[in-house]
Amino acid sequence: MIAPIFAVCAASADVNRLIGGDTLRLYPFGMQDDNVIYPYAVWQNISGSPENYLARRPDADLFTLQVDVWADTPDEAITVASALRDAIEPHAYITRWGSQDIDSETRRYRYSFDVDWIVMR
Repeated sequence: MIAPIFAVCAASADVNRLIGGDTLRLYPFGMQDDNVIYPYAVWQNISGSPENYLARRPDADLFTLQVDVWADTPDEAITVASALRDAIEPHAYITRWGSQDIDSETRRYRYSFDVDWIVMR
């Protein structure tokens, strides 16, 4: 019931170069509450459904994920978002390029996008 976004992104050398290290800084549930190291990315399910049939159980699930990249500079946010895009697109569909803004409290930059992912059971 979870799209394999972490495994897919962890397999990317570019993603690891940008937000890797001891651990990949790609956090689920849209939250990063540990020792903050920029840049990093968070993801969360924003919708989804099983592929329902009348005659049998679903054989796939559809997930819509929101991915948010946080960084010290706009260029860094865009670079990380591009690496995530390149890692994800062979497996799923980018369906929305979202907002680019700056957090009023932390003064860090955010780049947001959505992904539709079909996961076979």
